[in-house]
Amino acid sequence: MKAKESNAHFDSKVRECSNFTVREIKKICKEIGPRPAGEENEQKAQDYVENLMGGIADTVQRESFDVHPKAFMSWVMIDGIGMIIASVLMILAHLNVVPQASGAFRVAAIVISAVAVILLLAEFLFYKEFIDFLFPKRTSSNVICTRKAAGETKRRIIFAGHIDSAYEWRFTHLGGGKFLVTMIILGIGSLVLTLIMAVLSMFIDNGVPAIVMTVVQALTIPAFIAVLFFMNWKVCVMGANDNLTGVMASMAVIKYLNDNNIRFENTEVVAVSTGCEECGLRGAKAFAEAHAKEYAADGTETVFMAVDTLHDYDYLGVYNKDMSGLVKLDEKAAKMARKATEICGLDIPFATVSFGSSDAAAGQQGGIKSVALAAMDPTPARYYHTREDTADILDMKTIETGLKIMLETAFLFDEQGLCDKY
Repeated sequence: MKAKESNAHFDSKVRECSNFTVREIKKICKEIGPRPAGEENEQKAQDYVENLMGGIADTVQRESFDVHPKAFMSWVMIDGIGMIIASVLMILAHLNVVPQASGAFRVAAIVISAVAVILLLAEFLFYKEFIDFLFPKRTSSNVICTRKAAGETKRRIIFAGHIDSAYEWRFTHLGGGKFLVTMIILGIGSLVLTLIMAVLSMFIDNGVPAIVMTVVQALTIPAFIAVLFFMNWKVCVMGANDNLTGVMASMAVIKYLNDNNIRFENTEVVAVSTGCEECGLRGAKAFAEAHAKEYAADGTETVFMAVDTLHDYDYLGVYNKDMSGLVKLDEKAAKMARKATEICGLDIPFATVSFGSSDAAAGQQGGIKSVALAAMDPTPARYYHTREDTADILDMKTIETGLKIMLETAFLFDEQGLCDKY
């Protein structure tokens, strides 16, 4: 049975659940506000979800985990400071200001530049907890809401969104997505260029090439100074769209089933509000670490759908690649979600998270078959990680369509499980 066949008034029932989604998002924004990862407001928001779902889900569990929230994006400032120092050392070496130390300056610049590249790759590209131990520890949590199967549990589908909101990215706020991309290209390009020139300077230390490298190196310094202002740690954004839409749409799936007295015979439906996604997918990583082996051991076919930022209808997509395209999500899960969009009468393409990552990457890497559903301009959108991400710009059409896709995915999974073809 398809979800749209589960109720004679399916569209109006989904609209009720979409209204629930929007109403609860507005309440959280008004009563709690921004929710920085690992901080008090994030926990207040999880309290809210836990209490809200107590009367809707069969069970509600709270699982805590340790996190170092400021580590993930602090590498940006560390790299910026380090590269300013490396640039100055390179200029001093080229100008031979301290002849006896020029060689040491070049070596130091190479080491600093290499460390900066490692931080970029480890913390941002691969989301590793590389420098977390250097930063204060906090406690965060995931809230896990479950609607049990009527009989023996043979399948389990998990919908997840993250409750935390990001600290503001200044360049997106000041100039939008294109300006952000330009500044990122300048910063990373200057970093790589410095490393290359530092290595070359070991072999070229005079003449016209050295002069050219000195001038070019001086020109990189403004880019590194700009990097220091990438994060606005004084402003945590509201995150109404990124990603209260994902959290509350996930909860709305269980609400729809509960309100319409639908209980799958052999499929358990789970909605998870994860913490600390904005500081490196830490909540989803903790969830996968806590449950992947359990799911594998109980023999229950399990799929995890991360739902993130249901706002830009024209960019609604099923994501089969994640973590800047480096993580391939589960092929069967992606095909299933794609089929669900077809059932909804849509022609939605597969997409790639080409910049950043979603909780689906953590789920997949952690051993749970995963896929992502999102609707955000990948430029990225003007509201992405800025104070513009408020409840005032919620888009009901996108939220409602996303919820229909999620419901059709759940019904399709209950009926067929994961298949090569649908």
